[in-house]
Amino acid sequence: MSDLVPFAVAVPILGSLVAFAAGVLRSKSGWAVAVAASVAQLAVAGTLAASAFGDGRIEYVVGGFEVPYGIELVVDGLSATILVLVAAVSLGVLAYARRAGPRSNAFYAIYMLLVAGLSGMTITGDLFNMYVFLEITGLAAYALVASGDRGRSAVAALKYLLVGTVGASLFLLGIGYAYIGTGTLNMVDLGQKLAESAAVDPTLAQAAFALIVVGLFIKVAVFPLHTWQPDAYAGAPDTVSALISALVSTVAAYALLRVVYTVFGTGFLDANPVAHSILLGGAVISIVVGSLLAVSQNEVKRMLAYSSVSQFGLIVAAIAIGNGTALVGATIHLVGHAVMKGGLFLSAGLVATETGARTVDEFDGLVERSPVGAGAFGVLVVSMVGVPPTIGFAGKWYVALGAVEAGAWSLLAVIVASTLLTLAYFGRLVERMFFREPDPESATKRAGATNATENADAVADGGPRSASPGMYATVAGAAVLAVALGFAAFGYGDHLQPTIDTLLLSP
Repeated sequence: MSDLVPFAVAVPILGSLVAFAAGVLRSKSGWAVAVAASVAQLAVAGTLAASAFGDGRIEYVVGGFEVPYGIELVVDGLSATILVLVAAVSLGVLAYARRAGPRSNAFYAIYMLLVAGLSGMTITGDLFNMYVFLEITGLAAYALVASGDRGRSAVAALKYLLVGTVGASLFLLGIGYAYIGTGTLNMVDLGQKLAESAAVDPTLAQAAFALIVVGLFIKVAVFPLHTWQPDAYAGAPDTVSALISALVSTVAAYALLRVVYTVFGTGFLDANPVAHSILLGGAVISIVVGSLLAVSQNEVKRMLAYSSVSQFGLIVAAIAIGNGTALVGATIHLVGHAVMKGGLFLSAGLVATETGARTVDEFDGLVERSPVGAGAFGVLVVSMVGVPPTIGFAGKWYVALGAVEAGAWSLLAVIVASTLLTLAYFGRLVERMFFREPDPESATKRAGATNATENADAVADGGPRSASPGMYATVAGAAVLAVALGFAAFGYGDHLQPTIDTLLLSP
């Protein structure tokens, strides 16, 4: 089974190369290539996940070199979960993109390169190679954001590039300090050597932690290092907004969890209260300020972006709590947020395609004008708030229970407050969509704008004039998953718990 591990990265890379090369022979063939590669990758990811949960940790060392000198790829219950998530979400978004666009072969080549980078970050057991895959992911994401045909997309991509480069540079500097102190880059070996406090200069370890965590905070979009995210999400084509909101920060948050507990461990956090304070402070500020900023937004995509700042603050809070219950909750919420937020962006894109509505003020009576889009949006909003039995409830329940077990009552209060704020900014949308009558005059104007120019703003390189069955199926599927995964979450948590317990025992 270990020989299958590298294919989790090799398949999307091959798909990227084939999609690009196919453009020479036949334009617009990239979508079919990307779908084929995504189906193959999902099969690989599913097979690895079944083995990881059934038989335990799977290891593969590239080139046959012994660990820690060889590049190690690792699949356990945690990384298998994120790997399946990456494969499944990227395939689902492709169903939407068939009609919505962008449609060029170059777009799909970069799309699959992003999937390869995310997959590599998920399964690498080597800190430097995590940086390499982080850079691949970043470069692909910048290009995808810029694929919109508006100046706004280009400006958003430039801002994302500049801020993202700072984050990657800090991450690399942190790796450098860790290597100077230990002489190794393998994450498990790093953890063992850092645990031998007498053998490692504590100042180097502290500097490495601070730089790596702040670098990943930028990638996750933790406040106040979130500034790239609202512009990138709002300026990108709807397909890209859904993809990067569902996966890019999700995998970065997974990397944060993995590095904090595999490389540094609970012993480091206990011995360095400032390190714990960095995690906790970033979490609380993101939860509160992200929610407050979301409440004040009128553009729907920017509101969803600030909502992500708050939701990832909740995940960082779970990492800071650091017990098994909270970390299971963090993982469940990572999966749930990917489904919910990706689905919300796709639903917003479907609504804009059908009605031209892109601001809160334009959502009046939306259920009459876009019933599928409004219905899916409503279900996903209910899940984001955390109403049982949705996946949003399950993730928050585990994190809140972890806070109770840790005696972190003030943090529990922040989590409850964030739920109320989430209800506030999403509640106004629900009220407009379902309980107000549409304004006939403004609806007519929006429809005209959509048919003429605004639809071209929604997507790049030949967007739709009307929604397709694939677009409807994708948003409806996300809504169904948000509920179905809620029923499965607690059983999944029981299966994941041994992996999390092992992670917490890392030196």
